[in-house]
Amino acid sequence: MKKIFFAFLFSCICLLTFAQDATHFYPTHWWAGMKWNKIQVMVHGNHISDSIPMVKMGSKGMTLAPGISLTKIHRVENPNYVFLDITIAPNAKPGTFKLPSANNWTYELKPRRKGNGTEYAQGLNTRDLVYLIMPDRFSNGDESNDRIPGMRDQSLNRDTVFNRHGGDLKGIQNHLDYLSDLGVTTLWLNPIIENDMPNRTEHGYAFTNHYKVDPRLGGDNAYRELINAVHKKGMKIFQDAVYNHVGSYHFTVLDLPMKDWLHQWPKYTQTNYKDQAVFDPHASEIDKKIMEDGWFTREMPDLNQNNPYVANFLIQHALWTVEEFGIDGWRIDTYGYNDLPFMNRCNKALTDEYPHIFNFGETWVHGVPNQSYFCRNNYCDISFKSNLQSVTDFQCLWGITDALTKDFGWTDGVNRLYTTLAQDFVYKDPTQNVIFLDNHDLSRFFSVVGENMDKYLSGLTWLLTSRGIPQIYYGDEIATTGTTQPTDGYVRLDFPGGWKSDPVNKFTIQGRTQKDQEIFQHFATLANFRKTSPALTAGKLMQYAPEDGVYVYFRFSQKQTVMVIMNTSKEEKNISLDRFTERTNGFSKMKNIITGEIYPLGKISLKTYQSAVFELLP
Repeated sequence: MKKIFFAFLFSCICLLTFAQDATHFYPTHWWAGMKWNKIQVMVHGNHISDSIPMVKMGSKGMTLAPGISLTKIHRVENPNYVFLDITIAPNAKPGTFKLPSANNWTYELKPRRKGNGTEYAQGLNTRDLVYLIMPDRFSNGDESNDRIPGMRDQSLNRDTVFNRHGGDLKGIQNHLDYLSDLGVTTLWLNPIIENDMPNRTEHGYAFTNHYKVDPRLGGDNAYRELINAVHKKGMKIFQDAVYNHVGSYHFTVLDLPMKDWLHQWPKYTQTNYKDQAVFDPHASEIDKKIMEDGWFTREMPDLNQNNPYVANFLIQHALWTVEEFGIDGWRIDTYGYNDLPFMNRCNKALTDEYPHIFNFGETWVHGVPNQSYFCRNNYCDISFKSNLQSVTDFQCLWGITDALTKDFGWTDGVNRLYTTLAQDFVYKDPTQNVIFLDNHDLSRFFSVVGENMDKYLSGLTWLLTSRGIPQIYYGDEIATTGTTQPTDGYVRLDFPGGWKSDPVNKFTIQGRTQKDQEIFQHFATLANFRKTSPALTAGKLMQYAPEDGVYVYFRFSQKQTVMVIMNTSKEEKNISLDRFTERTNGFSKMKNIITGEIYPLGKISLKTYQSAVFELLP
């Protein structure tokens, strides 16, 4: 019989790099007054099960403190772990209590954060503009944490995209005024959890300890300070969740609690990346299993979310993080590769505890029905119903990309965008989708459109005026280039001015080129107009079928009407508004949002690939 992949690790416990003399609790503590009041505490240490005496418990368990009872002790395959089920009654008070052990263990129940979820966990809505930051590549605010002794990756080399560069949470905090002025309302950070891997740790997606903010980013205290500063500015912050996998140096991989903690295979099996297998009524079971249970990469072991201990570990960590740090919501990585019933449980636990919290999932798929399957906002008559609030709208990304890079045709060019939005009927509320032009895994949109300024400004215009919640990637507000070939590191370059030694500082107008400033001003003008625009933040969308490469759509509410015109043809167009009287009736003037100029309502001339945004006036 073939050995199970990674099972050999059980025979290597004595060689582990973590301190076996220590005892660790996960979650590290909990809170009084939480709805999730039945917690499962993972205890990890060298032969820790020997420290737990045989305890005789009554029908209601063993009382540990008033309102707190131990209901079950789980001894598992690996003696380095025990799992303790603890019930916390509504009348339980904050404080420290003893756990049954030979080592005098104590566990803390803390008072809840002020507001009980009303002053944090604020969620996301159509009034928001999300700014995605890779912390290692944005700004170095604290040089003392650039290298941390004892961590596996000691690289610090800004001359290569493969090493760490030293950006951190303090660097982000230092530039909150810049982001606020830009029109940003919400930060989404690529993962900030410890990634004690040997290399390529800049991206953060290979966790090694869920309960520790990476010290090279500043650690727990820097994260708290950043979140507090964000909230003081009236902004929000989202954390990147990774439920599907961990890094190969995660403590639960180096020292498996049990064989089925991970999805095990007779030999290494990578996911097939076929999202269709999840919902295809004709799919084979093996295709579906490989899709969901195959590993993302060799360095990222796949967690078995059907294992109840794994499920509790992940759900409790999500709740713990919101209460511990006060984040406002989650972006969920590789959503379709997770066990979807587990994800429903996790999403529900978060929304039960925090009614205003918002979760949006990465759905890197091709096809509107594919994407809608993973979102609660769909009308499809299917057996599985997701409760995920929002998805990353890759379909609109492909649409706007075709609109600005391909010739106009029956299904090509801007018709791809029009057709994509025409399929919004599959969603109950498509305005919840997060729309974007690029991110940390995709070529920079400025490079995608061949560094053509008119095309790029048209893309930004669409992003800030279409339906949905817009998300921009750091540096897209200036002329940032980069492609994923030969490596995705080239779309993760440093923000100029984020390091003391940088020759230019593009956080300031003095440091920007003329091209940078034109992009910045265009984006900031539209983004700040959008903040208070009832049409763009809460209005309906009406689009007109493109003609000869010209695409016209309206965002409108009872209080305001905004008209957007895009010329995606290769020649200048004189556009008559006669076809759009359904939306223009009652108006006689139009205000150009970018220039502030007011014109009589009439013909509009646009050069190739230019766009314009107008507020219609009586």
